[in-house]
Amino acid sequence: MQQGARVKIVEVTNPESLARDGFSGERFDAVISCMASRTGAPRDAWAIDYRAHVDLLAQARQAGVGQFVLLSAICVQKPVLAFQHAKLAFERELMESGLTYSIVRPTAYFKSLSGQIDRVRRGKSFLVFGDGTLTACKPISDMDLACYLADSLDDDQRWNQVLPIGGPGSAITPLQQGEFLFRLLNRPTRFQRVPVAMLDWIIAGLSAAGRVAPSLLQKAELARIGRYYATESMLWLNPETGSYEAESTPSTGSDTLFDFYASVVAGVDAPERGDHAVF
Repeated sequence: MQQGARVKIVEVTNPESLARDGFSGERFDAVISCMASRTGAPRDAWAIDYRAHVDLLAQARQAGVGQFVLLSAICVQKPVLAFQHAKLAFERELMESGLTYSIVRPTAYFKSLSGQIDRVRRGKSFLVFGDGTLTACKPISDMDLACYLADSLDDDQRWNQVLPIGGPGSAITPLQQGEFLFRLLNRPTRFQRVPVAMLDWIIAGLSAAGRVAPSLLQKAELARIGRYYATESMLWLNPETGSYEAESTPSTGSDTLFDFYASVVAGVDAPERGDHAVF
């Protein structure tokens, strides 16, 4: 931890804890929030992506904060899921707050695209939806994203802006991810192509069963999230054409997904993926 930094543990869903254990009556210049719901399920999303952020914003204003950097997500460009609507609802609150804001919308994270390394290492196939070229993304590393967030405090060109951002290099499809892993691990190329319609069947089945067993409704929402990422690119969406444009998606940093894959294969521990995994 950097000298002079202090860690405070708070319950972000409790405004009293935010005030007492977080801001503690002190004054602060800026807030950088990387809070996000763990699952994206509706209750979790509205509790964290929206309500906890609204409470944080209120406490920040009382503490004299004049600047707020928000980590959002690029997928809110085309909102169909609960967590996307929750994120957009808070983005609007922040824009109307009077604070200087930077809303950072990153593309895919390395950890979200690392789940099949062990599959390929064990000689199994690499799973793709459709032909593996339905989507593309410009993945960004945790370090490059952290630097971008921190630099947004001082770069006035990023103030009061919505900032889509990806990592360096060209956009990468799932097919290209698999091909690289097979070469890296010296394994024969083996893809298993999963039809998107299968996800539709799963969603329909879980939604119907959820009328009897409500716990299955959350699983249906998770399946909808999976389908979204299986069919939508994590790139800048041109609002005039409705098309994703890799060349128009800004880039930052120097870390590449393929370098990350190589480091994991070489023995560097892969990050904990939790609920952020595509597979």
